[in-house]
Amino acid sequence: MAWYFIVDTYIDEQRGRGEYDDYIREVKPIVEHYGGVYLARMDTPCSLSEKRQPQRVIIVRFDTREQLDQCFSSSEYKAIMSKRTGSVDSRAVIVEGLV
Repeated sequence: MAWYFIVDTYIDEQRGRGEYDDYIREVKPIVEHYGGVYLARMDTPCSLSEKRQPQRVIIVRFDTREQLDQCFSSSEYKAIMSKRTGSVDSRAVIVEGLV
């Protein structure tokens, strides 16, 4: 059963992107090392809600929950995580696939 990591990101126009662009470049090989496959990455998502207007959406597929957990708890990921958390407001969910 596949597992999906879905995140939407909100960028504060006053603060800018900070180190977020560095994070984007550095996280991709980490995610792929743990078996993650990017299904969608978009800087211009179309929101259907006026209250939720993310500037970026990412969907990553992992074959197992263990791969997903190993990825985001790895020392490699923890070393770059502050580049995201210190720069942008991001909200993630983990969803189990149906097939």
